[in-house]
Amino acid sequence: MPILDVEVVADGAPEAGLAQRIADAAAEALAAPPSTLWVKLRHLDPAMYAENAAHAPHPVFVSVLKRTIPTSGAAEEHARLAAALARTIGVPVGQLHITYEPAAAGRQSFGGRLVE
Repeated sequence: MPILDVEVVADGAPEAGLAQRIADAAAEALAAPPSTLWVKLRHLDPAMYAENAAHAPHPVFVSVLKRTIPTSGAAEEHARLAAALARTIGVPVGQLHITYEPAAAGRQSFGGRLVE
């Protein structure tokens, strides 16, 4: 049930089909079965982004909500997901920043059914 919120800082809107390609790449990296991973893709104009005392390349921010947070292999999962997303979006992996949200179990529902 992973849900990814992806925010791309870029001069232009993301190309058509990018959300689907991100979903497919993330599903492969996270070993998610079909129809169990969702992606919400947003564009942030560079005029709405700043980094203190720097003119850094435009970043990509990703938040990940999963039923449970990995207790072992978390670093490997982060690296695998970052590499897959960077490759798919077309940015260096150093520009991709991932935040895992607290576990969704007991906090998230789908169609009124609480994720246990």
